[in-house]
Amino acid sequence: MARVAGVGLALTAVVAMGAGSASAAPAVRISDGSDQILQSMLAAIDDDPNADPGAQAESISRLFLGTPYGANTLVGSATVPEEHVVELERVDCFTYADYVEALKRSDDRDEFVTNLVAVRYKNGDVSFENRKHFFTDWSASTPAVATDVTATLSDNAVSSPKNLNSKDAGGVYLPGLPVVPRTVTYIPSEQVDDDVVGRLRTGDYVGAYAEDGGLDVTHVGIFIDTQNGPVFRHASSRSDNSGVVDTALSAYLDTIPGIVVLRPVA
Repeated sequence: MARVAGVGLALTAVVAMGAGSASAAPAVRISDGSDQILQSMLAAIDDDPNADPGAQAESISRLFLGTPYGANTLVGSATVPEEHVVELERVDCFTYADYVEALKRSDDRDEFVTNLVAVRYKNGDVSFENRKHFFTDWSASTPAVATDVTATLSDNAVSSPKNLNSKDAGGVYLPGLPVVPRTVTYIPSEQVDDDVVGRLRTGDYVGAYAEDGGLDVTHVGIFIDTQNGPVFRHASSRSDNSGVVDTALSAYLDTIPGIVVLRPVA
């Protein structure tokens, strides 16, 4: 669903890295705990430039398994100034995807902070207006973070016109932001057969298609092809497994109308 910003986040430190330099990383709001996690994750990442992208996506996304679920960790709204938040002690489905994608592109802390801006915001502008609030913003914005490959995976893909941010029941999801017309393509869950799954790649971002005309998806995760079968790796808010978990893809498909698939460009 849309990234509804929260303002109740309590962080213990605000760190400006490289201030005063034209190439400096932007200021970031990060807790001591998140800072330690970030350093640990960066140390664990294989920096082999020839590493297989799928293996890299699997290993980096696996670092988050067991991380608690936490909603509303980002700070900013139409009335509250946006802050560049790094919160690794708890994640929701969208921030989890943000952090995995930024880590994939980074060798050190400053690169991560800078790359997170490129993943999360349009035009490198840390502002509520330019935050990529919707999943398909990753493919619709320039430069794209990912390519929408949904239509290439199945002849049964369906294209649906949407007015993102406009609730079917009236009003908007995110006050202060415009309604964005966009055609969203999805594959109905009952059409996601072995052939479609065989075309998915480890590291693909998979969104649960939203039937509401004002949303593109309601949830996001990462496709991982494991030895025990394909899984949907995601930050779940369910009370019985709240946190980042692996769910069998077939079981997850039984709970959603369809999937939207974005393939990372880097």
